[in-house]
Amino acid sequence: MQYMLLIYDNEAVLNDMKPEDRGAFMAGYGEFTKAIIASGHFKAGDALQPVSTATTVRVRNGKTMVTDGPFAETREQLGGYYLIEAADLDEARAIAARIPSSRTGSIEVRPIMNMNM
Repeated sequence: MQYMLLIYDNEAVLNDMKPEDRGAFMAGYGEFTKAIIASGHFKAGDALQPVSTATTVRVRNGKTMVTDGPFAETREQLGGYYLIEAADLDEARAIAARIPSSRTGSIEVRPIMNMNM
């Protein structure tokens, strides 16, 4: 079964890290990504640009509204994702717990809905 692992972290905390700490943090991501590729769990994954680059689109009563930036004030922002293949939710949670941001932010684990069309 496929699962989306949504990575939430506080951008301000990451931006305030000392360069050597940030380098070690990102190296942890490199090691994690190599490990899940090697294990066959990896399907896709990417980091996202900072939340300040986001645009929110809403359509109400036939009118499109576009807002620059995030749509809500939160302590943690969506920073990236991994799409993985896992045997079950327990395995997906175990993989999520290995993501470096699980120690500084949170990882949302969501099963992918199969829409056989």
